[in-house]
Amino acid sequence: MTTFEAALLGFVQGLTEFLPVSSSGHLVVVPELLGVPSPPLAFDVLLHLSSALAVMGYFARDLLQMAKAYVSPRSMRPAEVRFWRRLLVFLVVGSIPTDVAGLVFGGFFENLFSSTLAVGLFLMVTGLLMLAADAVLERSVGSRKTGRDMKVTDALVVGLFQALAIAPGLSRSGSTICAGMFLGFERRSAARFSFLLSIPAILGAGLINLGDLRDGFSGQGGVFLVGAAVSFVASALAVYGMLRFLRSHRFRPFIIYTLLLGAFVVVLSLA
Repeated sequence: MTTFEAALLGFVQGLTEFLPVSSSGHLVVVPELLGVPSPPLAFDVLLHLSSALAVMGYFARDLLQMAKAYVSPRSMRPAEVRFWRRLLVFLVVGSIPTDVAGLVFGGFFENLFSSTLAVGLFLMVTGLLMLAADAVLERSVGSRKTGRDMKVTDALVVGLFQALAIAPGLSRSGSTICAGMFLGFERRSAARFSFLLSIPAILGAGLINLGDLRDGFSGQGGVFLVGAAVSFVASALAVYGMLRFLRSHRFRPFIIYTLLLGAFVVVLSLA
């Protein structure tokens, strides 16, 4: 792998990790379209860990508040202690379905990564999910829920959507944001919980594959680090940009993109 290829894949992964277009799908499609060798597992793990660090940095205050609510609750108002403690519980609950799906169906999902047809179909499913979420938002009446209105069942439902997004082409951020919107949450609150929920999911997958990262890092460490640095910056920009975008915009550009790209990939795989 060259430095340019590492930087390109790092940019693609970092940008698409938090945009509702599927980073896993793009890491399958982009190398094939551009004739770039498929990245080794160690490189893929490193890119995702870089994305996790980026979102942790972006939400550092939230993470510190959750820790403070348990370590030093007397320095906070009781209502704030309850909120941040509940949020941490919700993140744990929301992470359970992904952990179970990875352990039970890991082999099945892994086989899908070798199917370009599956990637194309799941990209189209991502577009349809966003189309449905926008339709729900259009028809909703009255104020929508914020993060302070979340319940354990809401976190579990969002977690189930995240578990399904292990499939390549089915966007994790898109699926979980849509799940929140289906449950009645306003877009930014759904996105914030989606991004926070990505932290244990990405870190967990990275820890499971830590041995592959160690074994594959030798020989191309410098090249890998370039990709990781690019992924870090692109991930941070994607989180910032997506939260700003959702203040006043719907999913329309992402719907068009994923439906067209998915259809193109399906046609390409059948040609």
